[in-house]
Amino acid sequence: MEKTLSIIKPDAVSKNLTGVINAKFEQAKLRIVAQKRLQLTTTQAEEFYEVHRERAFYSSLCEHMSSGPIVAQVLCGENAIAKNRDLMGATNPANADVGTLRREYGESIERNVVHGSDSPENAALEIGFFFSKLEIIE
Repeated sequence: MEKTLSIIKPDAVSKNLTGVINAKFEQAKLRIVAQKRLQLTTTQAEEFYEVHRERAFYSSLCEHMSSGPIVAQVLCGENAIAKNRDLMGATNPANADVGTLRREYGESIERNVVHGSDSPENAALEIGFFFSKLEIIE
């Protein structure tokens, strides 16, 4: 079984979409094996998104991710990374397939409701950023 990190972003949390999004994960046979609601500081958001530091959207992304509560979670299942990315849809909601989270609930490239790991290596790093091994219950 593979694990991946999912973040329900502030724009989705503020719209009370956590339950709807979690239901979609569970319908796709992804188990939520760890979950917490928290608010990142700007410094924490900058650290988490360090890989994007040189990109034009870095500052606004970090500002958005620290603007309100998020829900960080670990999803577990067969091909969890690919399944989650399929559920999320393209980064730009306008380009996302019908039925994906970003197409249904996203407003823009930045306010696109969810984040998900893109590789096993990044999943391990991102999960470790938010969760200790004691917090992940499989």
